[in-house]
Amino acid sequence: MAILIDANTKVLCQGITGSFGALHTRGCLHYGTKMAGGVTPGKGGQKDDNGLPIFDTVRQAVEATGASATMIFVPPAFASDAILEAAEAGIKLVCCITEGVPVQDMVRARALLDEMNAGRAASERTVLVGPNCPGVITPGPKTGDDTAASPYTNAGCKIGIMPGYIHTHVSEASTGKAVGIVSRSGTLTYEAVWQTSQRGLGQSTCVGIGGDPVRGLDHLETIKLFEADPETAGILMIGEIGGTDEEEAAAYIKANVKKPVAAFIAGKTAPPGKRMGHAGAIIAGGQGGADSKIAALEAAGVEVAQSPADMGEAMARAMGLVASGVGS
Repeated sequence: MAILIDANTKVLCQGITGSFGALHTRGCLHYGTKMAGGVTPGKGGQKDDNGLPIFDTVRQAVEATGASATMIFVPPAFASDAILEAAEAGIKLVCCITEGVPVQDMVRARALLDEMNAGRAASERTVLVGPNCPGVITPGPKTGDDTAASPYTNAGCKIGIMPGYIHTHVSEASTGKAVGIVSRSGTLTYEAVWQTSQRGLGQSTCVGIGGDPVRGLDHLETIKLFEADPETAGILMIGEIGGTDEEEAAAYIKANVKKPVAAFIAGKTAPPGKRMGHAGAIIAGGQGGADSKIAALEAAGVEVAQSPADMGEAMARAMGLVASGVGS
C-alpha cells in the first residue's frame, strides 16, 4: 500500500503544452505513471508529443479519461484558478508544482477549496499538495533506467518533478522496510530519499508539501496518513523555519504516533525577519525558529538530525537499524 497515489492512478497535466509541463509529463511517463492526457485551453482535440490527448477543460479530460489526479504547470497568475478548476471537476489529488503563486490568490483558493470539500463526503474531497512543491511519488519496482529508450514500465506513480531513479520500492530494499517522507523542501526530499535508499530502506510514498506560507496538505495531515498506512514502517519529516506546522506535528506525534519518526529542521542559522529561500521560511513575531521546532520534536521522542547529511542515519537510528548493524 501507499498514500495518496498508487500504480493505478490516472494523471492529467494542466499546462501540458508549456515547456515545463511537456518535459515533466514525459518524465512521468518514463517512470511508469499512467498519464491520461493534458489540459490547455484552446488546444482541445490535439495531441502532445507523446501522443496524449489534450483537452480544453479539466472536466472534459476527467469525463474522457477517468483521471483522478493532476499536476499543474501553469504560470503563477493562473495557478490558483487551475487548482479550483480541477477541484470542481472532481479531481481527488491536485499537485500544484508552480512556484511564485501570489499569496492572496492562494488565500482565496484555499477558502473556496475548503468550502467545496465541506459539502462533500470524505471520499470525494480534493486533496491539494503545494503550490511550489516537487509533487508526490509512490515508487514501484525498477524495470528500466528512466530514459526514453528504457522507461520504468508499470513501475509506480510519479506526479511532479522528482528524479525517479533514486527511489526504492520496498521489494528492492535490503531491510524489507519502507519509510514515508514528507518535506517542505524539494531538494532535501531528494537527499532524504537517496540517503534512506543507501541505507537499505525503501520509500512507501514521498510527499513534497511545498514551502509557501499558504498551501494545501501539511506535515500533520501527511503524518496521519503515514501512521495509518501498513506499508510505512517509519516516518521522516523535513521541516524548516517559519510557521508552526512542525510544532503541531510534534504534539500529534507525541500523543498518537506509534511508528518511529525522524526529522530535520532547515534554517537553524537564519536571522529573524529575513526570508530564507522559500516564501514561508521566515522567523517573524518570535515564532517559527528552528530551536523551538527541534525542541518540540525531541520532546515528542523524534530522532532529530543535526545536519542534512544525517537524515538517513537519523531514520535508521529511529528504527533501531544502526544498532543491529544495518544501515550503518
